[in-house]
Amino acid sequence: MTPPTSIMHPRLMLSELQEHPLRQRLNNEFHARPPVPLVGAMLVSHLVFKHSTEKAPAARDNLAKLCQGHVCNSIDSSDSHMMIDTGAFRMRWELHTEFSSYTFFRPLATGEELHPDVTAFDAVHPEWIAGIPGKLIVATHVELRSTDEISPDSVLASLTPNGRTMVAARVADDTAWIFTDFKIDNGFSRFLVLNDGMTQRQTGRTVQRLVEIETYRLMSLLGLPVAKEVGRWLYDGEKKLAELMDSIGQAKSPTDEREVLGTLSALAADVEHSVARTTFRFGASRAYHGLVMQRIEELRETRISGLPTFFEFMQRRLLPAMNTCEAISRRQEELSARVARNSQLLRTRVDIELERQNQELLGQMNQRAKLQLRLQETVEGLSVVVLTYYGSQLVQYLAKGTKELHHLNTDVITAISIPVIAGLVFWGTRQMRKKLAAEAGETPH
Repeated sequence: MTPPTSIMHPRLMLSELQEHPLRQRLNNEFHARPPVPLVGAMLVSHLVFKHSTEKAPAARDNLAKLCQGHVCNSIDSSDSHMMIDTGAFRMRWELHTEFSSYTFFRPLATGEELHPDVTAFDAVHPEWIAGIPGKLIVATHVELRSTDEISPDSVLASLTPNGRTMVAARVADDTAWIFTDFKIDNGFSRFLVLNDGMTQRQTGRTVQRLVEIETYRLMSLLGLPVAKEVGRWLYDGEKKLAELMDSIGQAKSPTDEREVLGTLSALAADVEHSVARTTFRFGASRAYHGLVMQRIEELRETRISGLPTFFEFMQRRLLPAMNTCEAISRRQEELSARVARNSQLLRTRVDIELERQNQELLGQMNQRAKLQLRLQETVEGLSVVVLTYYGSQLVQYLAKGTKELHHLNTDVITAISIPVIAGLVFWGTRQMRKKLAAEAGETPH
């Protein structure tokens, strides 16, 4: 007995399937901005320019001008990031929502002394730097050396008790030392990284985290001046709301309540305008602060005796500013909710007063309607008399015109017709009133 042969189906090719238009782009974004592997001594200069979204095309156009004066080899390129190598320097550009960053890499000779004014972009024409759109908000140097060139003990020995507060830590599983004071000298903040066994990619990731910490630290602090400005305005707004609440209690008439409601509505508009103006800034500060703490966590730092770590320094210096922004944002939301509640309360009082006035008006209209009904019933008797009179006149004319036929006295016929006509008119009027009352659902009088 022969075994059954298996049925072979045609193989499905992925090219035959309909692909989502964003599949490749999203996957590329996942792998975008990898750290730059770094070997040996290196000077890294990092510049960040804050600009609006409309300036993004200008930032890309300015990159093209850089390559006009240098022979550029594009290593990695997309709409939001680019890595170029000119031989004299290597530069990495990244475009973010509200800023662009430019990171320059320049190798250093072993034991090379650095002048305070030396940068990694000295080979770049100054006019190109000046043409970068936006305003400079971050400028930092990262000096990368090995522990063979500069020993950590020599750096620690140079620290004086009365000098600047130095922030230091051992990172990357104790394979590197980092020193900084987050101060600005000659326009730059500075980091010293002493490599004690990091791989090329570890070194690149560490340097990238440091420049991102400095970038996001300053970007998060953009919310602090806004918080201080809004805080002063909130004090006046809360005081004004309290005064309006007192005015509500003292209101003696609906006119007074409507005036307070108008003022309260204007205050609500001001609060909502402030909320709309600051929501993005406070939200961005919160997000940037989260990135700072995430990058510090990724450093895997270990304490150096006697010196604060990056985490401790940010907790002492950056966290209070972020708490201020958070508190002001919360106060705005609370003030907006309080204004809305009090507006609703006052509007309810005004509506109740209007309903009471409407009820009084309807009562007066009802009284007038009843009076008109009584007048109408009084006039109905006159209407019966008038209709009877005109009806008897018609009978009289008819009797006179037919006198030769019946030879009866026309006055007698007219007199007899008067009660008949009056009865018919009265009966017809009553029937009409009953019909109208039935249609209106009322009981006829």
